[in-house]
Amino acid sequence: MPLRFTAYDGSAAGPEDSPFGLNLTTPRGATYIATAPGDLGMARAYVAGDLEPKGVHPGNPYGLLKSLGDLHFERPPALVLAQIARSLGRDLLRPIAPPPQEHLPRWRRIAEGLRHSRARDAEVIHHHYDVSNEFYEMVLGPSMTYTCALFESEDQSLEDAQENKYRLVFEKLNLKPGDRLLDIGCGWGGMVRYAARRGVKAIGVTLSREQAEWAQRAIVAEGLGDSAEVRFSDYRDVPETGFDAISSIGLTEHIGVGNYPAYFGLLHNKLREGGLLLNHCITRPRNNGKAKAGGFIDRYVFPDGELTGSGRIITEVQDVGFEVLHEENLRQHYALTLKGWCEYLEANWDACVAEVGEGTARVWGLYMAGSRLGFERNIVQLHHVLAVKLGADQRPLTPLRPWWKA
Repeated sequence: MPLRFTAYDGSAAGPEDSPFGLNLTTPRGATYIATAPGDLGMARAYVAGDLEPKGVHPGNPYGLLKSLGDLHFERPPALVLAQIARSLGRDLLRPIAPPPQEHLPRWRRIAEGLRHSRARDAEVIHHHYDVSNEFYEMVLGPSMTYTCALFESEDQSLEDAQENKYRLVFEKLNLKPGDRLLDIGCGWGGMVRYAARRGVKAIGVTLSREQAEWAQRAIVAEGLGDSAEVRFSDYRDVPETGFDAISSIGLTEHIGVGNYPAYFGLLHNKLREGGLLLNHCITRPRNNGKAKAGGFIDRYVFPDGELTGSGRIITEVQDVGFEVLHEENLRQHYALTLKGWCEYLEANWDACVAEVGEGTARVWGLYMAGSRLGFERNIVQLHHVLAVKLGADQRPLTPLRPWWKA
């Protein structure tokens, strides 16, 4: 074992001199692990404070997770499982309530609406994004940008890299003063404000009320009220059409793979002929794997989230009538982005805990450090797909060799 594991009963495993370790402090933690095998049970014990990390900060447990990632777990044979169950005893195998940060299981979310219905989408977005604007300011930094940045080097600051990402999207969409941009799933309005500063009329929509209110205040503070707006709204309720460009930055993960035809079809209808779409989203490295997220991500981070490969996304974009012009993978850039967020959380740990509680702060440290590892190991990727709505009224789409094209 590459790490030291200790428990409240005095048992231990792994090298004593390991730089990383886990300490199971309570029988409750053992119950969480035993009754929900896999990442969900471990996460429950960790979030509840019953599984303490050693050698890392809870806001940035990357080193520990990397060490755990080097282990290869196999399900024990039935006889060994029975022996484990007898050794634990009946009391430890009786299920208990999960930590309060955990969302409902999939089967119980039906009460909030069918999967990816408007009501249910609004609820899961609220669960993830309406944590606290003050918390996000401490974790995301001044840019308040909760998507992958674009780094020119590993030493570039996170804020400069996020500005670079907006520049990349802006230039891929070939935006000019007077153009009209729709930014769906706009977060705290970073893309909207970036475009408005350059003379573009920009509308952003988000299902998070807290995001919309923060973004509108930022728009007013910058004097961009005549050209920028962020609405608390479902993207399906935007009445305007004929946009010159649409940016979808980090929304596709929430749509549901089965809804891609309707989603990209709606975006196609919102654009004028010759209008451009830039779809920025997390993907899997394969197109034929399962779309649903694992237990921890589904219950604590992105309820109802689904991921697929970039090939599936390109296929769906083409099938509704777009021509795909360009595609690229920014996987390594997202690993660096998550590294920066974890460093912010660690540096502001006490204030973050005071704002949202230690359990929620632990969720975010675990999620971001684990995601960084996932991007580094090519378990997940981040793809840009640039596409055009074909038609007779097309203007020149992009320079023949733009700076972002190899």
